Amino acid sequence: MSYALKGLKVLDFSTLLPGPFATLYLADLGAEVVHIESPTRPDLVRLMPPFAHGQATTHSYLNRNKHSVALDLKNPEHLEQIRMRIADYDIVVEQFRPGVMQRLGLDYPSLSALNPRLIYCSITGYGQTGSYKNRAGHDINYLALSGIAGHSGRIESGPPAMGIQIADVAGGSMHALVAILAAVIERQSSGQGQYIDISMTDCAATLNNMAASASLAANQHQQAESGYLNGGTLYDYYQTQDGRYLSIGSLEPQFMQGLAQLLELPIILEKGTSFAPEDHAQVKQAIQDKIRSQPLAHWQMLFAQADVCVEPVLKLEEALHSELAQQRGWVVQVPLKMNDSEQSQAQLACPIKFSRSAMRYDFIGQALGEKQNW
Repeated sequence: MSYALKGLKVLDFSTLLPGPFATLYLADLGAEVVHIESPTRPDLVRLMPPFAHGQATTHSYLNRNKHSVALDLKNPEHLEQIRMRIADYDIVVEQFRPGVMQRLGLDYPSLSALNPRLIYCSITGYGQTGSYKNRAGHDINYLALSGIAGHSGRIESGPPAMGIQIADVAGGSMHALVAILAAVIERQSSGQGQYIDISMTDCAATLNNMAASASLAANQHQQAESGYLNGGTLYDYYQTQDGRYLSIGSLEPQFMQGLAQLLELPIILEKGTSFAPEDHAQVKQAIQDKIRSQPLAHWQMLFAQADVCVEPVLKLEEALHSELAQQRGWVVQVPLKMNDSEQSQAQLACPIKFSRSAMRYDFIGQALGEKQNW
């Protein structure tokens, strides 16, 4: 098997979601990832229900393909063990508050003195500088401060509580991956590693892209239910007769025309492209009345062969077992242990598809301290 990142070695000190999700991708792509964990204060994802095969399902997924080494970072001998081995590693990922790794003597200046080629990535809520750097935070706080929550949701009900961690993953994990791999490429010419400061709030702010461009360059500030994509146009969710929802994204003229014909609503073409708020409200009400007249199954059949950007809102369990999921391989069976073909666990696959390189699914997240001889 050819793995895209085979040969890279990663030392992962992170916990919870942002860092571990980033290193999960590195591991799936072929990197060797060693997860350093405290023997007395386990990663909280190990304790989060539900459990399957004796382990938390989130832990089993996020720590796939990674080896667990239990080290007490308050123990000088264990710290020295890390320093002695750091020359063997390409990448360090950590997620402590600013200053913690410095107090332990495991910060970038200390470790890069032992390994100048080391790429060291710190993921925090607010970055390594500024007045917010030591503040505690969660995904909901980062979305609030980045401006995303301020123009999302409904005028009457306010910002939505999301079902996923947008700032943690799209902000922290994915930006960390981009930065780490860019540093790996740069190191090929310079021969030197470097330090990476990833703020989940900084990175979440860039997810505003279109709205921020309008605000900064044209002084047009997007409010809730005022833009193309946040409920200000017919682009929205509509409830069906049986309490389910359809997503309608028919913004372009050809899609709008198809939608108008299928729903038998000429008002979509008459006023669908108008920017007058009252016209949008009238169009959306007409669509909602029509969609509410039939159950979801009726609309699924009607729109199944129509190329107009209309799809059902699926429950997660429906999505994971859908025709699309099966065709695109969203789910894989991962062995509980390396080289164990007898027992496996269903998990989300790595969604990246290469023409030559393979993904690695060696084993699910392992028991604390599973790797004894490190």
